[in-house]
Amino acid sequence: MGRPDGPRDPIAGPDAPQPPFPLKLRGPVIKGFGRGSKELGIPTANIPLSGLSIGGNEDLDSGIYYGWCTLDPSTIPPPSSSSPSSSTSNTTRSDTTSTDPPPSTSSNHAVLDLNYPTDPAPSPQTIYPTVLSVGYNPYYKNSKRSIEIHILHNFERDFYGATLSLVILGFIRPEYDYVSLEALVEDIREDIRVAKRSLEREKYLEWKGDEWLKGKGEGGEVMGNGDERVEQAGQKDEVVKSEMMN
Repeated sequence: MGRPDGPRDPIAGPDAPQPPFPLKLRGPVIKGFGRGSKELGIPTANIPLSGLSIGGNEDLDSGIYYGWCTLDPSTIPPPSSSSPSSSTSNTTRSDTTSTDPPPSTSSNHAVLDLNYPTDPAPSPQTIYPTVLSVGYNPYYKNSKRSIEIHILHNFERDFYGATLSLVILGFIRPEYDYVSLEALVEDIREDIRVAKRSLEREKYLEWKGDEWLKGKGEGGEVMGNGDERVEQAGQKDEVVKSEMMN
């Protein structure tokens, strides 16, 4: 489906989250194809596809959503021959467990003018606004459904393996196909603006205090811990290996 003509609504959703929201997911940040940074300049953090089964919402509509997330860098497994190297990343931004981790090679050139806050690495105490894609990425014609999360924050290092806890609070739009990469990027930029404005409302700000974002609570999809997360992230049938939002 192509993008309809005309201006976009500046805010998405009612004044307070309505069912099926909130939806809660948790999983390790994994690697993807690198399109988010390399081609789009909009880095994304991917989590395993099994998160889509959360709360009985396997049939959640494909499209663009918004919410809050946290990142826990203390859960990053130590480097090993079987785990991905952060020095080869071009997508998610991250921390590592070494005392002097290499800088990220991610590119965020398409969102530099949006003036995100910047930190060397994620803090588990910080609640980050997010916009995310759930679907097939029609522009790239993916055959598998994916979850790709763009955090409205700049990080100087990659954080593969960090536990990402996510609360989804609203729906912005369905997936579209685009006539050009430039048209895709501009619509993602507008998704970011819509998500930011939508989350500034009182009933959405209240969800920043939810226990799920502190790594606690029930009612969401929880992946494994430690080395198990890395093993799961390497299983091709269970992960999403795409790095952009449509």
